Amino acid sequence: MVMSIRYTSNLEGMTKEALQDLFLSVEWESAKYPSELLQAMKGSHSIVASWDGDKLIGIINALSDGVLTVYFHYMLINPSYQGKGIGSSMMDMMLGRYKGCKTKVLISYPSAVEFYHKCGFSQEDGATPMFISELV
Repeated sequence: MVMSIRYTSNLEGMTKEALQDLFLSVEWESAKYPSELLQAMKGSHSIVASWDGDKLIGIINALSDGVLTVYFHYMLINPSYQGKGIGSSMMDMMLGRYKGCKTKVLISYPSAVEFYHKCGFSQEDGATPMFISELV
């Protein structure tokens, strides 16, 4: 089966149901808040979404001041589509978009550290990610 994945940088066709299905596919707690997820994407500095037909299969969003710092908050690919270069393509698009920013930040789960290393990210000695999270 040949996949024809398309990438978009807007919210056209994005619904809270599509976002919820994607977040459920990776078992993230955020899936419990589909309306808030859609609102979060609308409030992002930019996004890249990947689609297989009309199915949302991946998304990455950026929160940024547009000059010095960009933070990639969500980066997820439906597990059925992982390992096919889709995440790398999405990250390449985002890194290209924010190449002028001096600091690019994300927080990785242990299982994704190797992927992010391949994208050029590294851990910073002495830095510890910290959270106040109300996701339960």
